[in-house]
Amino acid sequence: MARFRDIVIDCHHPASLARFWAAAMDGYAVAPYPAEELARLRSMGVFDPEDDPQVMVEGPPGSPSFFFQKVPESKAVKNRMHVDLVGDGAELERLLSLGAWVVTRRPDLVVLADPEGNEFCLVDE
Repeated sequence: MARFRDIVIDCHHPASLARFWAAAMDGYAVAPYPAEELARLRSMGVFDPEDDPQVMVEGPPGSPSFFFQKVPESKAVKNRMHVDLVGDGAELERLLSLGAWVVTRRPDLVVLADPEGNEFCLVDE
């Protein structure tokens, strides 16, 4: 049987979008950069993790990781798949303070966009 490993998100700046999502979700954090990973990046000409073309955000054990990868093209249309988060009005305000914005409001959820325009929903608790 197949199982989740990663949720992959194409973006322009993986490091900053990874920080947004790590802050947005409970129990998630940007994966650390051990010495061997820093050496691998340097061998590719990437000397600062801020310029890493692929950044991982890890969650609690058993949860899928989020993998942010740099792509040249911009998002052009609505997402074909999105993430649903659960929270209340205070959580909405927190997400907005992190850089999200409201796309539309519905009676039981708010459709938001992350700093690069990827839609996600905040569903009432």
